[in-house]
Amino acid sequence: MFSHVMVGANDMATSKAFYDALFHAIGAKPGMVDERGRAIYMHNGALFMVTQPIDGQPACHANGGTIGFTMASPDQADAWHAAGIAAGGNSCEDPPGWRESPFGKLYLGYIRDPAGNKLCALHRPT
Repeated sequence: MFSHVMVGANDMATSKAFYDALFHAIGAKPGMVDERGRAIYMHNGALFMVTQPIDGQPACHANGGTIGFTMASPDQADAWHAAGIAAGGNSCEDPPGWRESPFGKLYLGYIRDPAGNKLCALHRPT
């Protein structure tokens, strides 16, 4: 359904360092930077990009918006969460852990990136 996800950033160096650390925790390579200065991450068939807004206005996060990343295990979700905090992100919601949902039991961990975008590590047990 989705081709890619892109979030805005006001400080590309800070955001790239954050996402490099975050995605390194799940086995992804550091982002490449294109001719427009966008950081581009490719992992497991997904594409995630970070950019300064094209309209020149400050980047801001979506109130109520969340970007979820699939994790292979609760341990991987914990490593992702810890890497994000260590790289300048902020924990939000409850601490990482199991939650009951209408979709069944899920392991979730939430952080905000340096620009305030809300991110979620999600593991669905098999």
